[in-house]
Amino acid sequence: MVTRVLGKWGWFLYLGGASFVTFVAFAQWAYDDPFITYRYADNLVRGLGFVYNPTERVLSTTAPLFTILLAALGRVWNDIPGWANLISAFSLSLGALFIWDLAQTWETPWAGWAGLILYPTFTLLLSTIGSEALLSLALCLGAFAFYARNQSHRTALCAALAILVRPDAALVTVVLAAHFLARGRRPIAWTAIALFAGILLPWFIFAAWYFGSPLPATLLVKQQQGAMAISTRFAPGLIAIWQDFMTSWHYRAETALVLLGAGWTWWRARAWGLVLAWTLLYFAAYTALGVSRYYWYYAPLVPGLVIAVGLGLSGLTQWTTRRPGILRLAAGIAGMALLLMLALAQIADAWVLRAPSDQRYGIYRAVGEWLQANTPENSTVGALEVGIIGYYARRPMIDFAGLIQPAVAARLSPQATYEDAALWAAARYRPAYFVLADRAFPRLETGYVAQHCALVQRFLGKQYGYAEDLSVYACN
Repeated sequence: MVTRVLGKWGWFLYLGGASFVTFVAFAQWAYDDPFITYRYADNLVRGLGFVYNPTERVLSTTAPLFTILLAALGRVWNDIPGWANLISAFSLSLGALFIWDLAQTWETPWAGWAGLILYPTFTLLLSTIGSEALLSLALCLGAFAFYARNQSHRTALCAALAILVRPDAALVTVVLAAHFLARGRRPIAWTAIALFAGILLPWFIFAAWYFGSPLPATLLVKQQQGAMAISTRFAPGLIAIWQDFMTSWHYRAETALVLLGAGWTWWRARAWGLVLAWTLLYFAAYTALGVSRYYWYYAPLVPGLVIAVGLGLSGLTQWTTRRPGILRLAAGIAGMALLLMLALAQIADAWVLRAPSDQRYGIYRAVGEWLQANTPENSTVGALEVGIIGYYARRPMIDFAGLIQPAVAARLSPQATYEDAALWAAARYRPAYFVLADRAFPRLETGYVAQHCALVQRFLGKQYGYAEDLSVYACN
């Protein structure tokens, strides 16, 4: 009966309902990093090319397909951040449905219920709304779901699109290809391989010609940031996040179920090892890369965790399969009650999460809009965080974190700070304007800025619910 709960119309109702609720609840959610991608999309809409700064061909977004999709939708409705949140809400629900579909294929219904209930309410996933992360995860899970059903062309389609949304999705292709070859004695679907290559090759050829490399420039930047003494790398960052999660009872309960689920996978549900192998490979790859800790980097670990929770519930309830009907029913009710309690606890966390959004958004947007209204069109602006400010300013940006200019990223080293990079960028690029948080870069303020610039506008943080004041300086 469980496998028949979601039919064709159930899929549509779940997808529409869950997407609508998530979008409405997080309609105002925003954080700085995705706005770099939004600016690429906005420049495409405005006919300025696939660039962040006009005339500078640097690939500083990790999400080319997401960028193109936002640009296409932006021509219909000129609200790229709104489109991004809508796509994220839809992708979150779709990812949950793909977990459900996998659970039906592999006859482990509790994993499916965990996917439907826990996946779209997991706060770490919800906090990435607006970025390409959730769309990439939905396509990755789709590749697994179609692979489990031996639908090679749909698998190839999802896998290729996932890579175009976010390059680290290539790890899914690695896992699936390795599994396919290990099974042996199966005919190779050459047309599926041709479809996979036909989707990816045009982008790689274009990117190699247009940017000089198909790889995002930000990969090296994040590695250099991770090497800085002031930064935290990926693996230690995960430990810190998990320690924070473990202060809540429901995450402690989920951790216990994950451990039980890992054992159950080995004993009775080995098919799921394919998805869990992707989770482990992702963790190993990002640990080896040594990138800096950014919370959205941990989102691809969540599907494996949620699935393991469901498999843990399978282990807890499996003993009833040969018991009298009343015990089997009681175990099922208890398992579902536990799952719903975990979901309600996650929803409570999500409700708290959605309230503040990114505290920088209001003041950063105000700064960007002021720059657009009060500075010459081609004036360069130097700032540490250029996502929200750069999107609304529509001015050439000099990024002190090195995401936009690779030459600035080269200044980042284990002994360096962002102020060192800012001092070098000021001397090298001589921005017409600076946006600086008070006392954030004292050597820059008392040196170059004091000598060459004048304060033209201040934004008081308390007016925007932000802890710091921001100053805009105009320079000779």
